[in-house]
Amino acid sequence: MPYLILVLAVVAETIGTTALQASQQFTRPLPTILVVVAYGAAFYLLAWVLRTMPVGIAYAMWSGLGIVLIAIIGRLVFGQKLDLAAILGMTMILGGIVVIQVFSKVSTH
Repeated sequence: MPYLILVLAVVAETIGTTALQASQQFTRPLPTILVVVAYGAAFYLLAWVLRTMPVGIAYAMWSGLGIVLIAIIGRLVFGQKLDLAAILGMTMILGGIVVIQVFSKVSTH
């Protein structure tokens, strides 16, 4: 269950970050409101996850998955392109998450 809640937290954070870009520096009211609501939900859900998962593990997964999702959204929604170095770096981040999940004894299983 903590993993599902963490995924929901990452999705909420991703929505908030996408709305942050769309808010045009908080000059557009609806995306600005969405930023506040989505980030509030994201941090609430992350706090819930921290009841059962170490903060370092939860934050590694939160940030890694968020980076990749935002990069994909940036490409699809905002037309932002990544170079090979950025793609390789994100691949390594995801590899780190896999290593934590497969080999770490601190991770919640």
